[in-house]
Amino acid sequence: MILKIAISIVALLVTLGILVTIHEFGHFWVARRCGVKVLRFSIGFGKAVKTWIGKDGVEYVIAPIPLGGYVKMLGQEDTSVVAADISPSQRHLSFAFKPLWQRMAIVAAGPLANFMLAIFVFWIINIVYGVNGIAPIVSKVVEDSPAYRSGLRSGDEILAVDGEPTIIWQQVSLRMLGRLGETGNLVLTIDPADSSSSREISIPIDGWMGSSTEPNPTGDLGIVQIEIPAIIAGVVPEGRAELGGLLAGDEILAANDQTIRSWSHWVEVIRASPELLLQVAVQRGDSIVDLELRPALLQQADGSAIGSIGAYVEETSLAEIIPPEMRREIRYNPITALPPALLETWDKSVFVLDSVKKMVIGLISVKNINGPITIAQVAGEAVSYGLDVYLGLLALLSISLGVLNLLPIPVLDGGHLLYYAIEAVIRRPVPERIQAWGLQLGLILISGIMVLATYNDLTRF
Repeated sequence: MILKIAISIVALLVTLGILVTIHEFGHFWVARRCGVKVLRFSIGFGKAVKTWIGKDGVEYVIAPIPLGGYVKMLGQEDTSVVAADISPSQRHLSFAFKPLWQRMAIVAAGPLANFMLAIFVFWIINIVYGVNGIAPIVSKVVEDSPAYRSGLRSGDEILAVDGEPTIIWQQVSLRMLGRLGETGNLVLTIDPADSSSSREISIPIDGWMGSSTEPNPTGDLGIVQIEIPAIIAGVVPEGRAELGGLLAGDEILAANDQTIRSWSHWVEVIRASPELLLQVAVQRGDSIVDLELRPALLQQADGSAIGSIGAYVEETSLAEIIPPEMRREIRYNPITALPPALLETWDKSVFVLDSVKKMVIGLISVKNINGPITIAQVAGEAVSYGLDVYLGLLALLSISLGVLNLLPIPVLDGGHLLYYAIEAVIRRPVPERIQAWGLQLGLILISGIMVLATYNDLTRF
């Protein structure tokens, strides 16, 4: 447990350090190209841990709180008082005296650097790992589920979601998550198992999973991607599974005369049956054994109650349960790897921006806003899954940082760009009084979001 926490903390520090450094370097690099004198380049907030003066005269600072950073430039405050304090001989080095387009370029460079990092990371992933996954061929469809009623059947392959091609299951899930909170029809293009010609099916959705904090789009529609056998690997001593007679190696066949399709289905049945008696049939060797189980009531942090029996699944590798014909792999060279990297960065940027919009108008719960604790947990898990998974998470977080910083909120880069856009229209800077009000409003809004994110983290934790 302690090791897991340590890995999560280190992963968080490394991840935020990379993202913040790239973001601030974007501002720094463009500022230098525009001839602006940079006074300080700080990574992190708080009292400096290490400070040094570079050969370029810039003060470089590393601070202990890795939740941001800043680049301090001569005349950056952009006020008449500051401008008056700058000597005529220094004005060509001042941010405040630079043309409007250069000031906008310097401010926009931070988010753009985050997008460029994402493109680079996806490019590296494409070259080294390629696209690997499982063909989106439906294993099973739950009877009377939305997908079943719309005509989807076992063996059908999902070729596209809302017209966007899907090669592996991960792409199907991402396209579906893009419809989170929406009402209308989800259109799937499928290659039916019983026909040689593709066709489209429409699945009605209504405020789809808008209140969910852990949305599972395929599961909600009744689509089973891969079935892991419900085979017991072991039981917790004195738990309900052991008391009911379950043994390691037992395969769950049925519960209360309901056929158990997979381990995930078995978990659903257990969670839905706290303190309810279940008549369970298991395959034990060559025999079928009937058992009685009564899942214990387990109270969740959100107040809900679920069932638990204290048993865990037998570890099964995908190589054992996925036939070769269902595996998909696409390899790229350095040239062909670039277009999909650009496309993935664009798609995920649109996804993040669309998710923000849906939260603002209430289609998606604000409980989906995550803070540093959740990021640490996810980053730690990503590291344990492999370098390619961690790099994918790094790219996604970089995109999120870029998109969020471009929102027109004062104190963020997008807020400054909004002021400069207004200046371009009215031919003079936005009055300082209005900028001060905007700054206060922005600080209140950002502080509120940070408090909400931390509250969500603690609730999940």
